[in-house]
Amino acid sequence: MAKSSHVTWGGRFSAGPAELMLEFSESVSCDRRLAPFDVAGSKAHAAMLAHVGLLTARECEAIQAGLDVILTEIAAGKFVWDTKLEDVHMNIEQALTRRVPAAAKLHTARSRNDQVATDMRLFFKHACAVLREKIGLAMRALLAVAEANREVSIPGYTHLQRAQPVYLAHHLLAWIEMLARDRARLAAVAAQANWCPLGSGALAGTTLPIDREFAARALGFVDERGRPQVTQNSMDAVADRDLCCEFAAAGALFGVHVSRMAEDLVLWCSTEFKFVELPDAFCTGSSLMPQKKNPDACELLRGKSS
Repeated sequence: MAKSSHVTWGGRFSAGPAELMLEFSESVSCDRRLAPFDVAGSKAHAAMLAHVGLLTARECEAIQAGLDVILTEIAAGKFVWDTKLEDVHMNIEQALTRRVPAAAKLHTARSRNDQVATDMRLFFKHACAVLREKIGLAMRALLAVAEANREVSIPGYTHLQRAQPVYLAHHLLAWIEMLARDRARLAAVAAQANWCPLGSGALAGTTLPIDREFAARALGFVDERGRPQVTQNSMDAVADRDLCCEFAAAGALFGVHVSRMAEDLVLWCSTEFKFVELPDAFCTGSSLMPQKKNPDACELLRGKSS
């Protein structure tokens, strides 16, 4: 049995969970990627607690400085993760409390329920922004190729049979249209994620005098006019995961489009088509058949997105 002191909820327990239970229930091997967002959420929560008088300014500064040190260690690969502490939240909190005694107050007016909900929303906002930027770069690159090949005609295919002539630019613009919808879907997910659940607690909020809008503003949960946006129902904020499904759906549809483009390129660079030639840097050869130039990058894109 593990010691109950390993976990913050172990107060009423004489012994901790079995090792098998810990191995089964741990999530830190996966959710450690949320560390930057967990640290950001904790720093904002500490600032809010100081703002309303539940922490002193000195305590807040010490907590935030300690969190910065931990995040630096994580980024450098020097932080030691402990699966016995279950998740990213408890790993960071335990490490912080050992260094900064005042950090024992950090969980005031907060549950891991609203903490992870906040982490996930911050993650989705960040991921959507990164993906939208990269998709935008791809769209601009495709547009440049289309403009440079305005008069180039290629066969249009149905059932892999030549059907009607089309401009290469027309085909590339079809890809751009697909990617534009992907960017729009990601923007919609980011907009839905842009509501701060901090303060929802385990499910019914808290009676402590917190300032949810202060925390929301500190974390960037604001509308286009800079006004803070906080979730309106504490139970919904911590219990629902439709946002996860919508992000996954947007990613899946983007994958379908990537697969479609990759398949076209695989065909186009074949000996039978010879429409394009892929750079050597994105192809491999054969140890037995030296004449081959395999479009591995496109094939992997097609496979990973299927």
